[in-house]
Amino acid sequence: MLYSALRRALFLLPPEGSHLAALTGLAGAHRLGLLGSFFPPPPEWPVEAMGLRFPNPVGLAAGLDKDARYVEPLAALGFGWLEVGTVTSHPQPGHDCPRLHRLPEVEGLINRMGCNSEGVERVCQRLAARPPAVLLGINIGLNQDAAPERLIDDHLALYRRVHTAASYVTVNISSPNTAVLSELRSGTVSMEPLLEQLCGERERLFTKTGKRVPLVVKLSPDLDVGQLRESAQLLKACGIDGVIISNTTATRPAELRHLSVANRAGGLSGRPLTALALRATEVLAAELGSDIALIASGGICDAQAAADRLRAGARLVQLYTGLIYQGPGLVAEVAAAARACTPG
Repeated sequence: MLYSALRRALFLLPPEGSHLAALTGLAGAHRLGLLGSFFPPPPEWPVEAMGLRFPNPVGLAAGLDKDARYVEPLAALGFGWLEVGTVTSHPQPGHDCPRLHRLPEVEGLINRMGCNSEGVERVCQRLAARPPAVLLGINIGLNQDAAPERLIDDHLALYRRVHTAASYVTVNISSPNTAVLSELRSGTVSMEPLLEQLCGERERLFTKTGKRVPLVVKLSPDLDVGQLRESAQLLKACGIDGVIISNTTATRPAELRHLSVANRAGGLSGRPLTALALRATEVLAAELGSDIALIASGGICDAQAAADRLRAGARLVQLYTGLIYQGPGLVAEVAAAARACTPG
């Protein structure tokens, strides 16, 4: 009831304005020590994956806290870990507004943010000043104006820069809003050279520093079954540690066609993505087995969707759009569902 009333007020604001207002309010409530009273965190239910111990299997997906400004208050909601970003090499404003649209009738969002980012230096400085007391994934990606020939070098430089702060690093090759990634996203250009170089750098830094930072790849739900299977085999061959399935979709389900906003450009997330992301999870789980940790994201708007993903083979789940529509209580609900469907 509390969040329902708060959501009605927030939804009176434009989407980006309500996003900032919600995070600012969350930070204020955290400073006053109020979050635990309203949104008790779930009990620990540890999950081992990628050589890391996650206190519980429910994480925050990248995109909500792009610049790692709200790590402490978000962690206080009971997430087992957080993923920040997408972080780019250089600061960039992203696309012009409006670039974020609500579809409240179906609990969805369409975004064409364009990876707005303060840049990797600012993010790393912020994390160094206040090291997070939570497992932290850092999602890295290319600047909009990056030349195709910079694909590998820019990703390597980003991985090196975030290595100290990150518990793991996600390579965001599936963003539908970054033009230079379109050929990688569609599978017309092989990911293999990029992933081989990144895995090599992971091992070099491990030897040098003693800290092994797992590499995760975020895939598009728009890949067909054959492309998903090929991707799985490539990820295993390269030695990738984890896969997030999925990013947003560029497709529009038939049931959205009566909504004028559904035709806006950008990636669709939320409940309309649920079935597509589940299908992709099932395909990848069958191909990957236990070799690579599978992280389910996209369309997890209730406990049932999370349980379906875990039963399909995911080890961990991430929330974003569902959190906006259902509120922070969704963290504990999903954690309870995960515990109910996990052996032991």
